Amino acid sequence: MAENVTIARPYAEAAFQLARDAGKLPAWEDALGRMAAAASEPALKQLLADPIRTSTDRGFLFLVAVPGELTDEHRSFARLLAQNGRLAILPEIFQLFVELKNEHERAAVARISSAFPMDDATVSRLLADLEPRFRCKLQAEVTLDPELIGGVKVAVGDEVIDASVRGKLAAMATALQN
Repeated sequence: MAENVTIARPYAEAAFQLARDAGKLPAWEDALGRMAAAASEPALKQLLADPIRTSTDRGFLFLVAVPGELTDEHRSFARLLAQNGRLAILPEIFQLFVELKNEHERAAVARISSAFPMDDATVSRLLADLEPRFRCKLQAEVTLDPELIGGVKVAVGDEVIDASVRGKLAAMATALQN
């Protein structure tokens, strides 16, 4: 929801600034990712939505449910979210945090759809070819899509490169119709 993103933005920016200034961006990304996953669990959502529970109770229950270790800063951040009734928007906070981190590190995610499985060497070569074009460090998210017939489709941010057989056939059909 657009409203959740609007509400989440100041929290994500505050967490990003705190993590950047402390030189702990990877640790905060990991912790926020685990907190976002916990906040997305239906059973925990229902428990946290119970109107009988106080914000202190919600914060305690939430922190118990988050897997792995959290620093005092991470716990304080979660408690602040609980006090303000914002634990439910942790997935949006996490997503915005990752965007801010990637922008800061001049990195982006390349969403690669392939008709066939790709080995690590092929993915690395593809990323090496794409990085100069996008002028940033790319991290790959590879998914299989047999409907592509062959080739790959790469999305980085809003830009899409369709080098799939299906995409080329569609372009050819459009050209023949015109």
